[in-house]
Amino acid sequence: MPQIPRIGLFIESSRASGRALLQGIARFAHRQTRWSFYWEPGGLEKVWPQLRSLDLSGIILRDVDQLEEVLAMGVPAVVVGHSKTEVTGLVNVVTDSDTIGCMAAEHLIACGFQNFAYCGLENTPLENAPWSKERKMAFCERLKRASQTCHVYPTTSPVPQTWPQERRSMVRWLQALPRPLGLMACNDDRAQQVLEACKLADLPVPDAVGLIGVDNDEVVCGLSDPQLSSVAVNFERSGFEAAQALDSMIRGKRTRAMRIEVPATHVVARRSTDFVAADDKQLARALRCIRDHAPVGRLGVAEVAREAGLSRRALERRFRSEIGTSIQKYIRKVRVGHIARLLVETHLSISQIAESLGFVDVQHFARYFRADKGMSPLAYRKAYATPM
Repeated sequence: MPQIPRIGLFIESSRASGRALLQGIARFAHRQTRWSFYWEPGGLEKVWPQLRSLDLSGIILRDVDQLEEVLAMGVPAVVVGHSKTEVTGLVNVVTDSDTIGCMAAEHLIACGFQNFAYCGLENTPLENAPWSKERKMAFCERLKRASQTCHVYPTTSPVPQTWPQERRSMVRWLQALPRPLGLMACNDDRAQQVLEACKLADLPVPDAVGLIGVDNDEVVCGLSDPQLSSVAVNFERSGFEAAQALDSMIRGKRTRAMRIEVPATHVVARRSTDFVAADDKQLARALRCIRDHAPVGRLGVAEVAREAGLSRRALERRFRSEIGTSIQKYIRKVRVGHIARLLVETHLSISQIAESLGFVDVQHFARYFRADKGMSPLAYRKAYATPM
């Protein structure tokens, strides 16, 4: 009987990112190969004493303290980055933190915020998580390019604190910041903690603080009140690619890359950032008009100006001053963002998407999308959607 590869999966599933990784791994296995799985949601620590007796052909795991021992076993392995930097000698799965930080900044700028802040994992057991620092740097750099500054949540304790211990200092930090404030949290869990601190500080979200997280964990975002906006990250695709890389190693082939990047695809806007230039009611009406109508229909600058109750020239000046772009470019960005979400999240064909959004033909649709994203709709889907 031919031997069926036995794959060890040491990935927790309490969050959407872990579940999506497992779904991507399963999708590859169902399509490409015959694997049997040994899955331990508690991670490598739970199974470490009997790891060698499991007779594994390959391993996909969260990074843990025993990584060196895993390398010494000589079993092909893929490591999913969480608390450590990339590990030499293993295929690493890492999030595209630069794009994540940039997307969050652009979303908050487009909402009309003039004050910004970032809250990472300072004072927590994961204080030195590299991805949190990378997202902070990308967020601050994008704001700097827009001539904006960023208030960063400070390290105030010599040792990591529990959340009840830390909550008081976060409340004081939030109360001292200028408002209205656009705030990025490093992930959805941290965003939920910031939301709790905002309530204790009597700072309503989104009127005083607009809040965006990362991962688009629908359970975490949905349980929050108001529901959290979040940068969507395609862990399922990366799970597929991780399994693909592991399969190549098991077969004795070279992998294409030692680094698998988890792509950020789009922002899922919810109530926590439903703020549009509250101090400028006419600009707010224009922004709401664009958000409501640009994704699904043709919308002209003249229509937006009429909705705002301003001349086209006056509204254009306010857009460039407050939003940092022209009305037409803002319409295109909102519309292209909607197209990107359809390409990543649905199985609609390119022609079906183009027709549903009122484009006269697929060629015009492709040119429109390429002008913003730098690639065709088909190339974007291949790059960011989960393989079918």
